[in-house]
Amino acid sequence: MEPNRLAEDPIALRRKAFNLIKERSFARRPVVLSSGKKSNYYLDLKPTMLDPEGADLLCRLIYPRLIKRTVHYIGGLEIGAVPIISALTVFSFFKGRPVSGFFVRKEAKTHGTMKLIEGVFEGELRGKNVVILDDVTTEGNSAMLAVHAARDAGAKIILVLSIVDREVDAAELFKREGVPFEALFRASEFLKATEQAL
Repeated sequence: MEPNRLAEDPIALRRKAFNLIKERSFARRPVVLSSGKKSNYYLDLKPTMLDPEGADLLCRLIYPRLIKRTVHYIGGLEIGAVPIISALTVFSFFKGRPVSGFFVRKEAKTHGTMKLIEGVFEGELRGKNVVILDDVTTEGNSAMLAVHAARDAGAKIILVLSIVDREVDAAELFKREGVPFEALFRASEFLKATEQAL
């Protein structure tokens, strides 16, 4: 199916993106998460986000969620959010409704400008509507670092959007923080789809 036909069929688009993530980014194997907790499956979205077709599919899924809102900027924490932010800024430009991007460092630079937020000038986010993107959410702490940094810069966080939610505690964290949260996919979908492989 051609990409323009997929754009007309959101179900087929989502299915194709799901299959690509399952093939390139999901594995049933023991892993230690960034939180230090153990899991029996692994999600690494970078092979999908950095794949030409994968980047296109994800942009086609994310972009409609952005244009339903008044979004001035998209941002996220290094490094997981950077590939999709970069792809989306270009995608939005060619769609005629450009949305600028930025990323938040885990720690401010210790040299040069000593910036925590890269891609925007100081004061540029003040009063702007921002969507924070995340590749995979578990407890939501990584995305919250970006939320806090953008809020400290004066932005209004109107949504945290994850590509895949591991369905642990992220939704509860964002609810407590008063931040709307959505995910394109849930980890349970990939677990169910790979049950026969056990």
